[in-house]
Amino acid sequence: MPLVPQPRRRPGHHRAFARATVAALALALLLPATAGAQSRRDRDAADALVARMGAAEARYREALVKVGNADPSGVAESNAALEDMEDVLVACPRQRGCNISQLLPTYKRLLKAQTDAGAGMDGDDTDATLVDDGLDLPPGGLPDAASAAALLSADGRRFVEMVQLNPAVQEGIRRWLTDTRVSLITSHENYQYMRHLMSPAFERSGLPEALLFGIMAKESTGRVHVGSRAGAVGPMQFMPATGRRFGLGPDGTGFDTRYDPQASADAAARYLNERYAEFGNDIEMWLAAYNGGEGRAMRIHRGAGGRKFWDPTVYEQFPAETRDYVPMVIAAAWLYLHPREYGLVFPKVDARPATFQLARPASIYELTICLGNGGTRDGYMRALRNLNPRYEADQVIAAGTTVNGTVRMASLYGRWCTRGERADLARQLVGSGARQAVVTTGALEVLPPVSRYVPGAGAVPTTVATGVPAIVGEPREHRVARGETLVAIASLYQCDTAVLARANGLQAPRYALRQGQRLKLEGCTR
Repeated sequence: MPLVPQPRRRPGHHRAFARATVAALALALLLPATAGAQSRRDRDAADALVARMGAAEARYREALVKVGNADPSGVAESNAALEDMEDVLVACPRQRGCNISQLLPTYKRLLKAQTDAGAGMDGDDTDATLVDDGLDLPPGGLPDAASAAALLSADGRRFVEMVQLNPAVQEGIRRWLTDTRVSLITSHENYQYMRHLMSPAFERSGLPEALLFGIMAKESTGRVHVGSRAGAVGPMQFMPATGRRFGLGPDGTGFDTRYDPQASADAAARYLNERYAEFGNDIEMWLAAYNGGEGRAMRIHRGAGGRKFWDPTVYEQFPAETRDYVPMVIAAAWLYLHPREYGLVFPKVDARPATFQLARPASIYELTICLGNGGTRDGYMRALRNLNPRYEADQVIAAGTTVNGTVRMASLYGRWCTRGERADLARQLVGSGARQAVVTTGALEVLPPVSRYVPGAGAVPTTVATGVPAIVGEPREHRVARGETLVAIASLYQCDTAVLARANGLQAPRYALRQGQRLKLEGCTR
């Protein structure tokens, strides 16, 4: 069930009314208290505001009846009534003698009327965002200071309305702005390249994009190929079993779709909507489940008697990692929405998506070298890996393959990577390694020449040392040396990486090898 269904009526006024109510409450706190006797004129003006609020409520209820009867004039009349109420709420704190608490019963009756009216509509037309946990008022009649601070800083985003900017979150903001600032900025840069792939899933579900960024920043820093010791992988760090529940895992080609940013974001959105069905608008509990497991979170929730995550009897039941995780995700999301308030400037990158076709075989390493920095701080290796998660960095990608990138990358590829000195240099650097060098094993020993492509030598394999065509028999197996990868071995013997992996029972994309392991060199031309 989507968190924020898209209604046919105009929901903006309803949310604006809720925000205006809380804003008026906070403004009442900030304005000086009225002292001394009130004039008759002030009393009359205050009474007029109360009467105006009552009249607007009556008009709104009549409009709800029209809406229920499919009368098109009902929508316009309800909006006009809401606007009048907003004006009263803003005017009351400024009028001597007007008590905001006199208007709260009308406000609560209005919300209940709207909710009751919506209950009879179909699922697509119900505004599930109207009654918020964040708008519940305590017995004293004034909103919690932390919740009010979050709401008053809102720019209309659901996330801002649903979380508390409390001391734990403020500590998280401090940590992101100091010790982990580099990680936050790196996360933002990585996310900009993947945003067109990841954000639509959250938008379709009505989930805040800021929440997506906060989870990704904390989980992976926006690095698609990162993995944990526990077995969670990908930008959203799905465990194997949880991934399978949401359609992630091996796709039959040797690729694990948990590494795919688009698929993992879609799975994360569906996961969070499951948590919404269980915990309502308590985002902190969603995040606690995301980190600590939904089973644990549900057990705690059922025994909490309606208490929220920040209640000490709930909070203390979660492990330290989860107690740290929840405010850090919220803090990262908050900074995503409000960077300027904290002197934070996220670098702008040209992330306009585009594709380009390889004119000749190349690896991501090779493309990174020939593309250069292109006006970026760190070059394009991370972006290329994130946008092309099926390939390891040193895996040779066949000519004619369409590669995902940006408009800028496509332009630089045509200029620097299809031909010329830089393209040849990039290929030579990527094709070089210890096997082409002198190694020390007690006495100096020169390894046998290895057949590799040398720029300008034509299509015939040649040795790097001499440039002379090599005549080498095809080896049947290879013993893995320390630090070698399957992709490097496939490149060395001119094999298809996938064929070599299948022949040796290795799983993509990690292709884990151990030193001394013997590999069958099936499908190799050398």
